[in-house]
Amino acid sequence: MESHSATCFFFFFAIVLAFFAIRGDGLQRRTYIVRVRAPENTSFVHSKDLTNWYRSFLPPIPANVADSRLIYTYSAAIVGFTANLTEDEVRYVEKKEDTLKVYPDRILSLLTTHTPAFLGLQAPHGFWDTNGMGKGVIIGVLDTGIKPGHPSFDGTGMPSPPPKWKGACKFEKPYCNNKLIGARKFTQGRGEDPTDFVGHGTHTAGTAAGNFVKKANVLGNGNGTAVGMAPYAHIAMYQVCQSIGCYVSDILAGINAAINDGVDVLSLSLGGESQPFSDDMIAIGAFSAMEKGVFVSCAAGNSGPTHTTLSNEAPWILTVGASSMDRKIKATVKLGNGQEVEGESAFQPADFPSKMIPLVYPIGTQLSNCNRASLFSSNVTGKVVVCDRAGGPRIEIGTAVKEAGGAALVILNKETDGCTTLAEAHYLPASDVSYINGSKILSYLNSTDKPLATISFQGTSLGTSPAPVVTFFSSRGPSLQSPGILKPDIIGPGLNVVAAWPFQIGPSETNVTSTTFNMISGTSMSTPHLSGIAALIKGAHPDWSPAAIKSAIMTTSDTTDRDGKPIKDETLQPASFFAMGAGHVNPSKAANPGLVYDLRADDYIPYLCGLGYTDQQVEAITHRKINCATIKKISEAELNYPSIAVSLELGHLTVNRTLTNVEEERSTYTVAIDVPKDISVSVSPETLEFSKLKETKSFTVSLSWNPKTTTHTEGAFRWVSTKYVVRSPIVIF
Repeated sequence: MESHSATCFFFFFAIVLAFFAIRGDGLQRRTYIVRVRAPENTSFVHSKDLTNWYRSFLPPIPANVADSRLIYTYSAAIVGFTANLTEDEVRYVEKKEDTLKVYPDRILSLLTTHTPAFLGLQAPHGFWDTNGMGKGVIIGVLDTGIKPGHPSFDGTGMPSPPPKWKGACKFEKPYCNNKLIGARKFTQGRGEDPTDFVGHGTHTAGTAAGNFVKKANVLGNGNGTAVGMAPYAHIAMYQVCQSIGCYVSDILAGINAAINDGVDVLSLSLGGESQPFSDDMIAIGAFSAMEKGVFVSCAAGNSGPTHTTLSNEAPWILTVGASSMDRKIKATVKLGNGQEVEGESAFQPADFPSKMIPLVYPIGTQLSNCNRASLFSSNVTGKVVVCDRAGGPRIEIGTAVKEAGGAALVILNKETDGCTTLAEAHYLPASDVSYINGSKILSYLNSTDKPLATISFQGTSLGTSPAPVVTFFSSRGPSLQSPGILKPDIIGPGLNVVAAWPFQIGPSETNVTSTTFNMISGTSMSTPHLSGIAALIKGAHPDWSPAAIKSAIMTTSDTTDRDGKPIKDETLQPASFFAMGAGHVNPSKAANPGLVYDLRADDYIPYLCGLGYTDQQVEAITHRKINCATIKKISEAELNYPSIAVSLELGHLTVNRTLTNVEEERSTYTVAIDVPKDISVSVSPETLEFSKLKETKSFTVSLSWNPKTTTHTEGAFRWVSTKYVVRSPIVIF
C-alpha cells in the first residue's frame, strides 16, 4: 500500500499527539477519500467488478498504474475509495457525474481489576449473574493492534464464534482462538500482523472483553482479577492506528471490514475535531454500521473541561465521557512543617526512605515544567522535585527528573484539572497531586529557606468518596454540530483503569513478571467499558436495535454517586448534563430498562434535513438519494432521542416522543417531572399502559420558560412503573 496522509488522536493520557502529517510518494500526490453515488439497479457480484468501477473514476492511465494508485476500495462503510492523486487528477475526479465529494485524508486525534465490581456486574443478581457475559457477541475494536498471547486474550472457556463470523485472524495459533477471533492490519509500519507496539489497543480490547486473569496488578497495586466488561464476548481487532496516530482512510477500511466480517459492536477510542457530519468519516462509517445493526461506541474526547470540545457527536453514535471510580493508589507527600498532602502514583516503592530530603521547585521559563535541558542546569540531585503539569505525558516528566538526578517527583496539576489525579507507572518515586493540594505545597515552599519533604506510599484504597466524579479531561457539550442533541450521552470509568498491556512498565528493577497490565486514563478507557456493556445488552437482547441499546444505557443511568449525592465534576460541584450526559452507566439496570426510545436509519433523514444539510450532504451521510424539499423536516429536539436539549431563546417547546415496551407484557407507567420552578413542563398523557411486548405508545412533552429571566436550567422527566424507571434529561441552555 502506498503511503497516504491523515490526522488522528489517541484519547488517553499515556500518549498525547496533536499534529498534521502528510504521507505521499514524493510526486506531489496526496491521499484522498473519494465518495461516489452508488449506481442504480446495479450490484457487483465480485470485488473485482467493484474495483473496476472505482477505477473508472480515475484519469485515463494504464490499469497497473491505476491499481497502484488505489489504496482502499470500500463497500460497507461508504461507497467510494481511497487513492493517491495529484491536484489535477482530483479536479478530474470531481467532474465525474457520480462523484459526491473528494476529501483529503487527514489526521484525527488518537484520543480492569476493579471496575466490574464498581459497576455492580459481580454483585448478587448483577448483570453477570443474569446474563451470558456477552456470549455469542463480537466486539470489533479499531485501535493500535493487540498483544498476541496475553492471558487476557486466552481462549480457555470461550465458546466458538457464531456462524455469522466471516473475518480473519492474521496471527498464528494459539494466538488466534475463540477469544481473539479476528485480527487484521490496516496500517503501515513494523511487521505484517496487527501486533500492538503502542499499548493502547491491547488496553482497550482487554477493558471491553478481556478474559479472567487472576493476580493482576500494576507494579503491585490495584491487585485483583483482571477481566473485561463482557468476558465471554469475542474480540476482533482492526489495527488502524500507529504511534503517530490514525489515518482516516485506515479507519474507514477498518469499519468497512468490521461490518462485512459480522461484528455486533464497534469500539473506537479515537476521534478528531468537530466536523459537519457530511465531512466526518467516523460519523458516516458509523451510520452504515448502525444501519446494519452494529452498535457504535466512541470516545467523547480529552479536551475538557472547556465546553463545546466534543468529538464523535452524531446521534447514532454513543458518545462516552470519563469518570473516576472509588479507588485511589495513594502517594502522600509529607512536608517539613508536618503537613500531609494526598496524591497518587501506580509506582509504590517499598524502600523509599521516610527521612525528609530537600524539596525543590525550579522557577523560571520552562523550569517549572521540568524541561530536560533546564533540569540539567539546576541542582536537583537527591531532591524531591516539584514540577507543574505540562501538556505532555506525566511519565516523561519523571524520566527527565530521574535523568537529572532527582530522587522523587511531585506533579502539580493545573487549576482546570480540579480534584482529578492520575496514578501512573512512573520511573521514579512520584506523587500526582491536585491543584488545591499543590497550592499547599507551594505555600510551604515559599515559607522556608530549607524546604524538606518525603513521599509515603500507602497502596490501594477502595471505597473512596466521592465517586464517580467527572474527570477534568472529559470533553464537554454542547455539541457544535447538533446543539439540540444532548452530548455526551453517558459517562463511565476512565480514570486510572487497569487493563492488559503489551510490554513492561515502570523502573526495570520492578519488573518480575512477563504478564503485564497498566493503569492509564482517558475517554479511550471509558469507551471500551461502554462497548463491553453494550455487548452484554446485545447478548441478552439480540433483537434490539443500536438505538434501543443506547436508550437502555441512558435512561437507566445514575445521577447520584455511591453516597447518594449528586454526581460531581472535577471542581466537586454538581456535574451538568453537558459534562456527564444522561448520567453514569448502571449496567444491571440497563439490562432491563422497561421501555426504550427506538430509532431506525430512516428516522435520521428528517433530522438531517432539518439541520440544513443539502440533499447531496444527506446522501453522503445516509447513502440514499434524498430530496429534502419533499420531506417533512424535524428539529433536533423532535428526534426520538432519550434526552431533550433546547436553546434558551425559544421560550417554549412542544415535542413528541415514542416509547417501545421491551419487558413485561402488561405494565403501567406514570410520569414524574423533576424541574426547577422557573420552567414549566407538562406531559400528555400522564399515564401509559402497555398490554404486549414491542407495543409502542406516544406522548407529548411541552416546556415553557421566560427567556429573559431563565438561565441554564436542567431537569428530567421519568416514566415510573412498579419495577422500572425510565428517565430522560432536559437541558435548556
